[in-house]
Amino acid sequence: MEWRERDGIRWLEADLGGAKAAFSTRQGGVSKPPFDSLNLGLLTDDDEDSVNENRVRLAQALDFEPEQVLFARQVHGTDLIAHPTEFRGSFRTVSDRKEPRNEIPEADGHIVRSAGPAALVFVADCLPVALAGPEGVAMVHAGWRGLAGGIVGTGAKAVGATSAAIGPGIGPCCYEVGEEVLGAFGDLGEGIAEGRMLDLPEVARRLLSRAGVERVESAGLCTSCEPELFFSHRRDQGRTGRQAGIAWIGG
Repeated sequence: MEWRERDGIRWLEADLGGAKAAFSTRQGGVSKPPFDSLNLGLLTDDDEDSVNENRVRLAQALDFEPEQVLFARQVHGTDLIAHPTEFRGSFRTVSDRKEPRNEIPEADGHIVRSAGPAALVFVADCLPVALAGPEGVAMVHAGWRGLAGGIVGTGAKAVGATSAAIGPGIGPCCYEVGEEVLGAFGDLGEGIAEGRMLDLPEVARRLLSRAGVERVESAGLCTSCEPELFFSHRRDQGRTGRQAGIAWIGG
């Protein structure tokens, strides 16, 4: 992955071979503390106009119009939306078009099969995972529940994934979990946890390997340890913003 920057917006970019993924940071937006500055999450206590502006800035930095960016209401599940769908909401947010928020579909990932749209998930410790293959590109929101439920395998199968990129998320240095969470990954073998400290990126890597994904790149950055770069739900005790993972077809 390589760092990119445009107009103050900074992100990590991964080449997936015929597709790309970008992982945004908190830098380059207009939101005020504690959401400073590129908060993309509407379902926070941030000012909605600021979130609107942040979303537009990110889309433009990546050479997309807001209407090209596909998103959903995330519920820590395993459902993916294969686009195109009937939903035509703008990343500029629902308020611009007076659309009720409950009209936004619930899903934790997206599949696109042609150039044009960009698939986006919101994160603030969970992993954004991009998958690419001959049948398209997928971007999934992979917290422990999604990983345990098979969202990575579902995304990989949907696009025939041969490559993947794991974006920044909470690392084993900061992710203490209970027995329920550790038990959900007991079949992955040794090395995914030290005591109660779970290595979520390593869990994702092993699940990607199990799904037949040949090339996997990981950002290797802990959102909790990098307050200048990333929002972290756990570090900030829930009062924080959201960054994003975005994937699209094209060079």
